[in-house]
Amino acid sequence: MTLGSVAGNGERRTVLEVRDLTVSFPSDDGWLRAVDGVSFDVGQGEIVGLVGESGAGKSLTSEALLRLVRCPPARVTGTVRFRGQDLLALTEPALERIRGRDIAMIFQNPSASLNPVFRVGDQVHEAMALHLREPGRTLRQRVVEILGRVGIPSADVRQRDYPHQFSGGMAQRVMIGMAMACAPSLLIADEPTTALDVTIQAQVLALIRRLARETGTAVLLVSHDLGIVSQMCHRVLVMYAGKIVEAGPVRTLFREPVHPYTRGLLGCLPRTDGAGRLEAIPGTMPGLRAIPGGCRFHPRCPIAEARCATASPALRLVASDHAAACHLAGLGAGT
Repeated sequence: MTLGSVAGNGERRTVLEVRDLTVSFPSDDGWLRAVDGVSFDVGQGEIVGLVGESGAGKSLTSEALLRLVRCPPARVTGTVRFRGQDLLALTEPALERIRGRDIAMIFQNPSASLNPVFRVGDQVHEAMALHLREPGRTLRQRVVEILGRVGIPSADVRQRDYPHQFSGGMAQRVMIGMAMACAPSLLIADEPTTALDVTIQAQVLALIRRLARETGTAVLLVSHDLGIVSQMCHRVLVMYAGKIVEAGPVRTLFREPVHPYTRGLLGCLPRTDGAGRLEAIPGTMPGLRAIPGGCRFHPRCPIAEARCATASPALRLVASDHAAACHLAGLGAGT
């Protein structure tokens, strides 16, 4: 059973289909799996959230989709189908034609993603010129239009500025503008609001939501912030130690979480009514050399049984569109 089949996108046309994605790194003990058998779909106009603690493998998953894993010895296997093409099987020149045009990515640190020695407008222009066959004057006009659409004031003037003259929020708006420039079918947003204040954060998220709604762009939103995910996403994938442990519609998963890890994450969230107290998940995420046998979460799990330490649970249905990888899911344990 694949995650795409148990937590699919309903009537939406599938844009991205990921099956058994695995990212491994060599060591003296053999290949260590940092991402282990991840499968999911993203549909047209759909925003899918990928959540989990730091070290869960979220960013690595998003980078592997476009073969952007920066460590050369890494081995990426599985199938990543975009419009029927397996991205992992394409030649590098063929993949370069897709990156930036059909699939765009927003990275965590916008300031590090912009070249400090080139003007912002020139960088947006270059992103379009690589993929769009339009006259230079037309592209220059579009640069100003795009920067204006993402909320850059006096865009015709600010396009001549350098990245260091932009705040973090404005730099992130520029990155979203570059992502929107070629009207991509898929946007991968990796922690797009990191280090932004609440007001700018809301504006950036509104831009991404508008992009999905108005253009039908499919969005994979990587985040550790469940509050953002609850507001933005249609479906949620919960990741722990390289595996998807729960998946389902955002309302279902937030109201009726069944995996102990998901319940633990939600228990860490403050309540708007001020009732109750915040609950911390004991322990820490295991490192690659210390992945436990059986269920990877069992050393931190409050309801673990003996079998949890020896048998790895498969992802299975607990409702028609809700899946979890837990031996006790659906049995009333911990509820």
